[in-house]
Amino acid sequence: MNNVMDIAGEKAVVTFDPELQMLRGEFVGLNGGADFYAESIPELMVEGRKSLSVFLKMCAEKGIEPKKQFSGKFNLRLAPSDHAAAAIAAAAAGKSLNEWIATTIREAAG
Repeated sequence: MNNVMDIAGEKAVVTFDPELQMLRGEFVGLNGGADFYAESIPELMVEGRKSLSVFLKMCAEKGIEPKKQFSGKFNLRLAPSDHAAAAIAAAAAGKSLNEWIATTIREAAG
């Protein structure tokens, strides 16, 4: 995946902050904000490990589950024409619409 790094098993999205002229990482599967900044990718990895360690320590001290819990359900709003196109693509693949969407998301998300 582009702009995603793995730090100690947690995924962080990496962007460039033009105001600070620095790289910014933000963990996306955690229950709170845990972001970090650096001027290079190697430095970003180091700062990410530090940020994650502090976040996990604070969660442990407060008895908070550090990871977001996902139900596996979400609502999706589409234009009717996109809904129809997806239904046709699913049928052509021999899948239900739900199966087709789940497979498509899985493939796109890597």
